[in-house]
Amino acid sequence: MSAQIIDGKGIAAEIKRELKGEVDNLGKQGITPGLAVILVGNDSASQVYVRNKSTACERVGIYSETRMLPQETTTQELISLIEELNQRRDIHGILVQLPLPPPIDKKLIFTSLSPMKDVDGLSPVSLGMILWGNPTFTPCTPAGILELLQRLGIDPQGKRAVVVGRSRLVGLPLANLLALKRKGGNATVTLCHSLTPGLASITKGADILIAALGRPLFIRGEMIKKGAVVIDVGINRVEDPSTKKRYRLVGDVEFESACKIASAITPVPGGVGPMTVAMLLKNTVQAARWSCLEK
Repeated sequence: MSAQIIDGKGIAAEIKRELKGEVDNLGKQGITPGLAVILVGNDSASQVYVRNKSTACERVGIYSETRMLPQETTTQELISLIEELNQRRDIHGILVQLPLPPPIDKKLIFTSLSPMKDVDGLSPVSLGMILWGNPTFTPCTPAGILELLQRLGIDPQGKRAVVVGRSRLVGLPLANLLALKRKGGNATVTLCHSLTPGLASITKGADILIAALGRPLFIRGEMIKKGAVVIDVGINRVEDPSTKKRYRLVGDVEFESACKIASAITPVPGGVGPMTVAMLLKNTVQAARWSCLEK
């Protein structure tokens, strides 16, 4: 069999078109959704991500501003900026770009975010509301994965879902979201990682397999159940002298062998990545919509 290649880029473009209409309607009420992105240090990959987010905002009509801080920024200086943005009525969402340089205390940073502006969904309040079964802002990558499944007509209810990777950005919130007793959930979820004993036997039992552990080509075809849906979250650089950049991007899944077993699979790039950005925009629009209710 040959797997359906899930077009995350195309689905993300569809979502952005829908959001453009919502932004236009908010504009008629005198509200322009606003997103502030904070970038600390000079990480080149982060700079590219931030530029891409700014461009995406512009295309749907969201106001965005990027606040760039030096590598030497202290935890308290960053908190002071966040507190300033928390108070601004024209800023509905705040995103702190990761990774943050040491010794900045990430826990203090995300605790200082207003829960109503935490559009990246990574504050203790946002993550805690998932456990309560009443998510406010869902972390963007898990939200993008759930949106992909929904738009493809793949219902997790009653299925076995295996999430490989336990980060607070993806694995932990996604596992809990899939287990929630609600539409888009009700799966039987196993959360594991690269050191889980007998990992291959666990992944081979998954109807829906999500690889989010950050290790290139870790999940191979023989680890996948025939007909499973495979969602590859990984974005890894591997050396490739045959390319102009001397490297290529690969996921956590060995794509070629997985395609022969899975019924559907996300490519890297062009799968989950575009959905993550689309969900950031969607959360920002939602935050702006909630600001209408506060007036």
